[in-house]
Amino acid sequence: MTPPDAPSAPGPVPEFVPGIELSRVLYVEAVRPLLDAAYPGLRYAAARVGGGSEVLGFDTPRSADHEWGPRLELFLGPDDRARHGADIHRLLSERLPKRVLGWPTHFQEGDDPLDPVGRMRPTDGPVNHRVSVHELDAWLGAQLGLRAGLGSAYTEPSTDAWLAMPQQRLAETTGGAVFHDATGSLTAARRALAWYPEQVWRYLLACQWQRISQEEAFMGRCAEVGDDLGSAVVAGRLVRDLMKLCLLLERRYAPYGKWLGSAFQRLAAAETLTPTLRGALAATDYPERERHLTRAYETVAELQNASGLLSAPVDPRPRPYHSRPFLVLHAERFAQALARTVTDPRLRDRPLTGGVDQWADSTDFLRQGAGASAATDRPQEGPSAQT
Repeated sequence: MTPPDAPSAPGPVPEFVPGIELSRVLYVEAVRPLLDAAYPGLRYAAARVGGGSEVLGFDTPRSADHEWGPRLELFLGPDDRARHGADIHRLLSERLPKRVLGWPTHFQEGDDPLDPVGRMRPTDGPVNHRVSVHELDAWLGAQLGLRAGLGSAYTEPSTDAWLAMPQQRLAETTGGAVFHDATGSLTAARRALAWYPEQVWRYLLACQWQRISQEEAFMGRCAEVGDDLGSAVVAGRLVRDLMKLCLLLERRYAPYGKWLGSAFQRLAAAETLTPTLRGALAATDYPERERHLTRAYETVAELQNASGLLSAPVDPRPRPYHSRPFLVLHAERFAQALARTVTDPRLRDRPLTGGVDQWADSTDFLRQGAGASAATDRPQEGPSAQT
């Protein structure tokens, strides 16, 4: 299958290949020979990590319309980055092949400041390539807001740092592929970030159940006052929170909205849950929404009980919301049961507000590592929003 916006060039359009494979070929057949010849003995890592649908394994022919193609990240030590970074960029601009597997290595940026992305285009001159040269600690700082040290000393992030790192950015850092790592630093950093420490994981699971508990009664209350649109919106929010909860349970970082459904479909729970979640979204009245969602609640609650994380199972059956005629799970029961298993004093006394992307979903905000560190502040506890 060819991409819908293929690079303009005479001759046949190249067949689509996954971007990770394209990056591997770029490194093995083009970048590595040039570096070996010009910088013998240089110690570096080469990978395809960071932003891009291919890093998460979700790229398709549509991805080729912008910032997709032969791309690579190189990681050098601080001294080598300062000494050779600009020269390596220049060398690759002058010596890279014009195409890899038929795809241009040259990226042309648009003139529109509102559309600054690069698109693959043929060139007869120097290549405006997408091989970036980084120093690992600086890259991790920009990507995740981490302080220097993880890449060089393999230090475990602090609890506050874990809560401030968006899951999308963690997925970008630990996804993709490493093609070469002479020092082992990049591999060690990715290993350290592969998943949350168990105490942080338990706390985030409790917080995700708490999110569900805060809104599960609103779907019926909206419908009761004639607000069917509001009821449907709440149902959609609850479906999204259940999907993210399942990703947490199966130890998978949740990507941002564009890829949430794609990531969910790869879970073991997806086959059972997808029909009920689709049913809740497609329902045109409250009773049908409630029927599907309560079935989904019970399924996910049973998965939580089977996880072995609770000291004792919690009854997964839905029940009325106090004296009101709405069936809910009372998900706070699971939140509290999980919270009781959190023994780390740095987490035990925190309110169940969670990590940064459990209380913020602005893409622009989550890309600001410094701003996201506000997740480490402990907000004051207030009255429940359940009214």
